Amino acid sequence: MRPGDRTVALVSVVGGFLLGLLDFCWIKWLPFPFAELGNSTATWAVAAFFFGYWARSGRLRSALGAAVLLVVAVPSYYLAAALLQGDDLAVLWAPSSLVWMFFGVLAGVVFGTGGTWARGEGWRQVVGVALPAAVFFEEAARFAGKATNPDYGAGVWWNVAIDLVLGLLIVVLTGGSPRRRALAVTVAVPLAGAILVSFAVAGGTVSSAGAGAAGVARLATVVGLTR
Repeated sequence: MRPGDRTVALVSVVGGFLLGLLDFCWIKWLPFPFAELGNSTATWAVAAFFFGYWARSGRLRSALGAAVLLVVAVPSYYLAAALLQGDDLAVLWAPSSLVWMFFGVLAGVVFGTGGTWARGEGWRQVVGVALPAAVFFEEAARFAGKATNPDYGAGVWWNVAIDLVLGLLIVVLTGGSPRRRALAVTVAVPLAGAILVSFAVAGGTVSSAGAGAAGVARLATVVGLTR
């Protein structure tokens, strides 16, 4: 059943608050390697995807709702950090938080639309299903690159495995027929490469603009350049 517009608006706000709160709690209290899913670009992007998938139809409302979801999650995350860990509340309106929100809008529009496409037909369905898999595959590739770094160790391969399994699981759950699932995985691979390049360019652009050491460090975490 297609949810009404008021329900979509309510879920976007309440869901965003819960996403930020639970994401912080996940990072703080879950052990490695599962805690890394909280500190993950893919997790937030996939939340936007499933919002669009749940909204079912209406690309505009799915995109806007998913963007609101991620934007609200940012101050919710930092509020949880202040209440549960004693962090400074000033970070809620710091430039780094605005950068988070900006990327939240972009990711919400793209992945919220992708969630709606995944319920459609033809090439849009294939691309829609491929998007969440691609963002997990991209993250798995970054973890694989770190696995040979002595600063990280072989335990990082657990993160690679988790991301690959989650990416494939989403394809299985949303892809429909075996043929469409296979097409989605095939499309997800080059999409993952495009996402990796986009994140690297975005991180370099903001760094060059002089966002400040703290903001750049946080942005690097957002786009997955550092852990």
